[in-house]
Amino acid sequence: MKKVFTNNRKKLWSKLDEDSITLIFAGEAPYKSADETYIFTPNRNFYYLTGIDSQKMILMLVKTNSKVEETLFIQKNDPFMARWTGEKMSVEEVRQISGIENIKFVDELEETFGSILDRSKIDDLCLDLERQEFNISMATSQRFAKAVMERYPYLRIKNIFHEMSNLRLIKSEEEIALIREAIDITDNGIKALMKNSKVGMREYELEAYFDFVLKSAGVTDYAFPTIAACGKNATTLHYDKNKGDLQDDKLILFDLGAQYKYYNADISRTFPVNGKFTERQKQVYNVVLKAQEAVIKIAKPGIMFSVLNETAKKVLADGCIELGLIKEVNELPKYYFHGVSHYLGLDTHDVGNRNIKLKAGIVLTNEPGLYIEEENIGIRIEDDLLITEYGCENLSKQIIKSVEEIEKFMA
Repeated sequence: MKKVFTNNRKKLWSKLDEDSITLIFAGEAPYKSADETYIFTPNRNFYYLTGIDSQKMILMLVKTNSKVEETLFIQKNDPFMARWTGEKMSVEEVRQISGIENIKFVDELEETFGSILDRSKIDDLCLDLERQEFNISMATSQRFAKAVMERYPYLRIKNIFHEMSNLRLIKSEEEIALIREAIDITDNGIKALMKNSKVGMREYELEAYFDFVLKSAGVTDYAFPTIAACGKNATTLHYDKNKGDLQDDKLILFDLGAQYKYYNADISRTFPVNGKFTERQKQVYNVVLKAQEAVIKIAKPGIMFSVLNETAKKVLADGCIELGLIKEVNELPKYYFHGVSHYLGLDTHDVGNRNIKLKAGIVLTNEPGLYIEEENIGIRIEDDLLITEYGCENLSKQIIKSVEEIEKFMA
């Protein structure tokens, strides 16, 4: 994978302004309570460029005279703390993974940064300044930007997040292979759920079978917290309690995914707790499945991202009219109120501009649903699609999903 991370940095080089410094921070685990921290996960842009998943590291790219100098700042090993928390990554380990030869320690960053500004004509400082909400805590990169503006007011601060998002939008063969592996592991976990579903269990009890399969496959994290929602609970889009009972003649909706080497699967399957759909459940399920198949049929390069959702909405609206749920197309939001797709990759809701035409190499989800609270029916069917040169490939096509396949398997 070293070649992959090296190529990722080279793709970024051409996007960098002349006479600029770019800093990408790995981040660090925030405190959870008292002296306990959350499990560390690297900033995905840092990981995309380095392949390193150790905290408090910093990548520096200096572009002058049309050349880019790469430096990676890492933590020094502390023999005393190593007895408590383990050894830090060595210089040679970092070089082998990232392909970056010039390695320094993080306590040298400020001196190195100041020296470069003193001896070189640097106009721009580029940082990953992603900020999803106004009032969230400042990230390390944002705090650094504030400090730099006080000390070097002539520098222009630029946000490189959107350039990184554009690079990450198109997946390499190696990235697609990792997503396929995450999907395969997820498939095995879904089979374990269907095999072990029993009336009277709790949602979290059945969920545990999925957890076991993932841990057995060496997966240490999930694409996102699993949604296990039975009956009426499945009509809440992001239901997160997973404490309800598995009831006879009810459906259970699972939205889940393995994370493999930081690349994610995102799959939804809905099946009957007792292994047998009622006639009404079949009717609703097949409308959702028809919408999903319609999206697969039209997903290809040149199609606007928004067309995917419009296609799903048309099928779902017609289906809801046939089901007697609505009389007019504009009533659909009562039963379908989310988009049918989002990008998938290093983040489950992966980065990238959605106001574009699709391109080969994009991986995205296909997840129509219907949520009928008055009937205690919530159904979502989700697969992961790769946009190819002439159409799309369903990367999760092996995961059973038709009514007939599900009933046969669960029998």
